[in-house]
Amino acid sequence: MTHSVHKLLSALVHGKAADDYVFTRANGKPVRDFRVMWQNACAHAGVPELLFHDLRRTGARNLRRAGVAEGIIMKIGGWRTRSVFERYAIVSRSDMNDAILKLQESENRVEQERLQAEEQQSQTSTQFGHSEAISSLPPASRAVN
Repeated sequence: MTHSVHKLLSALVHGKAADDYVFTRANGKPVRDFRVMWQNACAHAGVPELLFHDLRRTGARNLRRAGVAEGIIMKIGGWRTRSVFERYAIVSRSDMNDAILKLQESENRVEQERLQAEEQQSQTSTQFGHSEAISSLPPASRAVN
């Protein structure tokens, strides 16, 4: 449970006995069916078509974006098969853009390392001169055909 969820639930149970309902109305009566309240809250938030079950998909997507292993996400969400999990773990355009950026960053790092290696090799050749640079190589590298 995240800190923010714990904080919200703690506020809901504050002053209640251990066997009291967590979700109650202002008059203290338990919430037994929240569908109308959910519809009103969604309409007020500007997302009248949002289903409560959509939160499960959002949770899966957010966990995946946070880098949580898919096996762990499946356990948290109660998905037993990968095929069912894949229906929930929607990949968005921003997820794909992030993946492309990561690939580009990786390519940039590899290119930077290659350039640094070439520069070091060039400095070594300049420093020692051609014959000295060759003689400083291990014997297998000096083999001439």
